[in-house]
Amino acid sequence: MESSRRKFIRNAALAGIAGTGIRSSQVLGATPQPKSDFADLDKLLAEPVLDMSPFTRPIVVKSIELLRFGDNFLCRVRSTDGAEGVSVSNNLVMTHLYPIFTRRVQPFFIGKDLRDWENLLEEVYVYESNYKMQNLAFWVPLATLEFAVLDLMGKMVNRSIGQLLGEIHHPRIAVYQANNYRGKSAEESIDLIEKHVNETQAKALKFKVGGRMSHNRDFPPGRTEKLIPLVRERFGEDMVIYADSNGSYTTDEAIRIGKLMEEYRYDFYEEPVPFDWYPETLEVAQALIIPIAGGEQEPSMRNFRWLIGHRALQIVQPDIFYFGGMIRSMKVARMAAARGMECTPHISGSGLGYLYMMHFVSAVPNAGPYHEFKGFNKEIPLTCATSSLSSENGVVQVPSGPGLGVEIDPAYIQKHILVNA
Repeated sequence: MESSRRKFIRNAALAGIAGTGIRSSQVLGATPQPKSDFADLDKLLAEPVLDMSPFTRPIVVKSIELLRFGDNFLCRVRSTDGAEGVSVSNNLVMTHLYPIFTRRVQPFFIGKDLRDWENLLEEVYVYESNYKMQNLAFWVPLATLEFAVLDLMGKMVNRSIGQLLGEIHHPRIAVYQANNYRGKSAEESIDLIEKHVNETQAKALKFKVGGRMSHNRDFPPGRTEKLIPLVRERFGEDMVIYADSNGSYTTDEAIRIGKLMEEYRYDFYEEPVPFDWYPETLEVAQALIIPIAGGEQEPSMRNFRWLIGHRALQIVQPDIFYFGGMIRSMKVARMAAARGMECTPHISGSGLGYLYMMHFVSAVPNAGPYHEFKGFNKEIPLTCATSSLSSENGVVQVPSGPGLGVEIDPAYIQKHILVNA
């Protein structure tokens, strides 16, 4: 099974682009360890992610502000010695979640030393019984704060967020063009997919199949079975093609659709069954050759451990907002690497999610060859001295300046007002 599966993973085209450095065929061909022995994963989970050695003095949190302008949310963190970091939240969901930030996250961190960030992540999970809200309701507010903290720390020591996470493996990232045209016919969908691929010159693409958590219903009926061969026919053999069902299928139907993807040489199959159908995901993975990707919706480190340890996934996709930040997501990437798997994180929401994803991927040794791209946000005015922030022949340069590596227009920030909830 594993030697056949290797045929479906492609290498990145250029050295230095995520995920070159480890051949995918070598990664997925790694010898599986006994399912019952997760000791290596547990050891990795216990190891810190951040190198705090450059920070010789306490970084005490003086203030945390959640700021709002329309439906845009900024987090601003300041330390007692004057350092400052800013992040942009996942605005699509923060409009519903800001009271959790102000009541359950923000108060805990005032007066804390940010050098103890990884332990604080464990403590805030228990604070006010926050563990009872484990899911994006809690993790998105916490990730919003973490990104501002990493921006602050990066500026203090003149390091990018990626450099805080570890060695930079991928200063440039090859993107795959993500498309979602459910509700349109196969013929309408393929033309729209081609239009967006041409705009970014991406060498990989992903499109939606099924009807999204739809119990085998297609939207519209018959679209998926027409579109799977049509995409390969339109883009040819050199295009890397991914497909995402968003949990549309039962086990048997997921396997049937997966075999159709195998016939047309697809490169991964995302969320074939609902995301919390763990044994069923494993069953699908064991029945198919095409690599199974997943993890976008996963809120639990323990469940990622199970999925990786049992090889129910071959490609892990933590969403750095939905999963609570880059530190937790890096632990998932490390577990995946230990079992010879790739990490291709999911991007959620609006704001600057694509920039946070790029910094994360830059420090992931086992990053996949292509990473999700939904277009650049033009609504937030910013400048970047080290990157055009554009896709050039399907490749984006990761900002290398301190912290997030961009400067948000101060006049725009001043339009935001303090959120009190």
